[in-house]
Amino acid sequence: MIAGTASNVGKSILATAFCRILKQDGFNPAPFKAQNMSLNSYATPEGLEIGRAQATQAEAAGIPCHTDMNPVLLKPSSHTASQVILNGKPAGSQTAYQYFKKEGKLQLFEEVKAAYARLAARHNPIVIEGAGSIAELNLKDRDIVNMRMALHANASVMLVADIDRGGVFASVYGSVKLLPDNERKLIKGILVNKFRGDIRLFEEGVKILEELTEVPVLGVIPHMTGIDIDEEDSVSIEQKNTRPAQNKINVAVIRLPRLSNHTDFKVLETIPEVNVYYTFSPQAIAQAEIIILPGSKNTVDDLQELYNAGIDKVLHQARAQNKTIIGICGGYQMLGQQVNDPHNVESEQKSIRGLGLLPVTTTLATTKQTVQKHFYHGRSRSAIGQGYEIHMGVTTPTDHHTPANYFEDGTPEGFLLDEQCWGTYIHGVFDNLPVLQQLFKHHSVTLPTQTYQAYKEQQYDALADFVRNAVDIDRIYKSLQP
Repeated sequence: MIAGTASNVGKSILATAFCRILKQDGFNPAPFKAQNMSLNSYATPEGLEIGRAQATQAEAAGIPCHTDMNPVLLKPSSHTASQVILNGKPAGSQTAYQYFKKEGKLQLFEEVKAAYARLAARHNPIVIEGAGSIAELNLKDRDIVNMRMALHANASVMLVADIDRGGVFASVYGSVKLLPDNERKLIKGILVNKFRGDIRLFEEGVKILEELTEVPVLGVIPHMTGIDIDEEDSVSIEQKNTRPAQNKINVAVIRLPRLSNHTDFKVLETIPEVNVYYTFSPQAIAQAEIIILPGSKNTVDDLQELYNAGIDKVLHQARAQNKTIIGICGGYQMLGQQVNDPHNVESEQKSIRGLGLLPVTTTLATTKQTVQKHFYHGRSRSAIGQGYEIHMGVTTPTDHHTPANYFEDGTPEGFLLDEQCWGTYIHGVFDNLPVLQQLFKHHSVTLPTQTYQAYKEQQYDALADFVRNAVDIDRIYKSLQP
């Protein structure tokens, strides 16, 4: 288990690294996170939904993702409520208070244990990821993702601490010492993450940590640069670029309050001549050549926020200037004439006026569409791409329909008004070279010479090498022995 002293200490990316290291060393690993909270999700081959982090970790392990890797996914729809995805399917919405009631959580743990058992029967070892801190005492009796899960799996726990944020001694010591004896015995090693500078200067720090906690430090991992791995959740959005740049092709991703699946735009960030920035500022959006409305967990409320901020006017001005405007999933719905929510799936509003840039109308449904798809982009059907859909809306054209894409069976998808204005439900659409070629056909850019999947494989290997060189892998393997 990769557990943490706090949120955002690097658990997800280290779990990804160990999935690849174990694969490289001839094992058959699989990732597991009992409960994940994220708006960044992914569709499994079976058409079910899990957290994107576990899909990334499965990719690093060289296996297809599966719901058993993330049986409980919480997708926040407001500050106090989330949609609950259980074994890949929506199981209703709950407030945080309802969800964290002890009785319900213990019943949920039975589902978690069953998923883990199925996964462990197919793979060995399992790389378990914890969530937040292992020492949240007020929630400990309702924990299903950290030390209760470690006890159930009899996992060897690596405790990860972020030295870059400061307070590493207190956070590690407190996390270890606040655990009861039966849980503390499972902590087999400490991984100090995000170290900057000469690691030799921390040799005394390693000795102090080991003396204080009686747990060996099995790695001091440098601050990672130059390795490109999908981030898990909205925490990483806080670290993204927020400003336009000179002498670059500016691509503005509108930073919706409930933005989902921000990894859709990761490939754009790899193009040297392109500056991708995330913003909700009308002034900053107006400076972009390409504007993208991303997915949203709550299309109705986020669309209302666009109107409140005056961003609708900016988009219409951009359209008049022949700038490129693209909507993905919820953003596609917003570009239409109307978004109807007759069943109050997302909001108390039954209907809201769309931005009016595409002649389509969306009705939010009570069932979720979750599927992986192969598609042809645009009018040409010469090259096929791959992506996935996760949405609860049905979008219908109200005028002559030119699809943005075609599925393999010829079914039309999305709406192409022209090359400067289109929308699609396909997440990961930009991961495909034909789409990038079309997007930048009037710009001088250096597009990838390899597939995005091949690029990601290289990055997983680079990540594994980076972490392997920073940890005592032999002692970590010994800690896994019965």
